[in-house]
Amino acid sequence: MKCPFCGNIDTQVKDSRATEDNSAIRRRRFCSACGARFTTFERIQLRELTVLKKSGKKVPFDRDKLERSVQIALRKRPVENERIERMISGIVRRVESLGETEVSSDVIGEIVMEGLQSVDSVAYVRFASVYKNFREAKDFEEFLGVISSNQD
Repeated sequence: MKCPFCGNIDTQVKDSRATEDNSAIRRRRFCSACGARFTTFERIQLRELTVLKKSGKKVPFDRDKLERSVQIALRKRPVENERIERMISGIVRRVESLGETEVSSDVIGEIVMEGLQSVDSVAYVRFASVYKNFREAKDFEEFLGVISSNQD
């Protein structure tokens, strides 16, 4: 593993343990060149996934991009990082368990929306506003109307 501080390719693992939800291995590393310590995470990837975008473009599935999108939706919301990580791992497992090597961005978006809806309603609306491309205030009103009618 390359040191993120000095670029040295010879780093040592000092400690390894499973994350709390057992979805990854957390490794504490030490760089012998600059003395820096850093953490890496190793995750199981069941298969190579390709995302089929609305434009027809195909891109490799990127867990980090998914995580960034979820973090933006949850910014300044009172949700514990552990719960967010569990939700993201669950989303990735669901996408991988679809059994397809190509998954449309629409399917992934719907799965993310389901996860956010169960975690935080404000983050759910934030994500939906970008995912569904809201243009005007009435788009929010219509969406919120659908949400409230589903909860009755």
